[in-house]
Amino acid sequence: MPPASGGRSKRAISVATIATFVMSGCANAPSIGVLGAYFPDWLFCIVAGVVLTVVIFLILGRLQADHLMRPSAVVYPTLVTLLALAVWLLLFQH
Repeated sequence: MPPASGGRSKRAISVATIATFVMSGCANAPSIGVLGAYFPDWLFCIVAGVVLTVVIFLILGRLQADHLMRPSAVVYPTLVTLLALAVWLLLFQH
């Protein structure tokens, strides 16, 4: 059998380099302590986004302006995402 070609070692080096960059993002996870348990920041942002979207939904329903938010299957998930990202930018940007 011939010795392994240089292509395999280059592939191994490139995989190791990519793995290093990917794993470096896992070094410091932002979290908040609640009663001794740690929860990630994004969890609070999603909950806040859902709560704020429900509030907006109720306000629009009370004003009978909910017809402006059509199609609902697209608008409300997008609104949850927008509000969750806004909460993250306001409260958890380090």
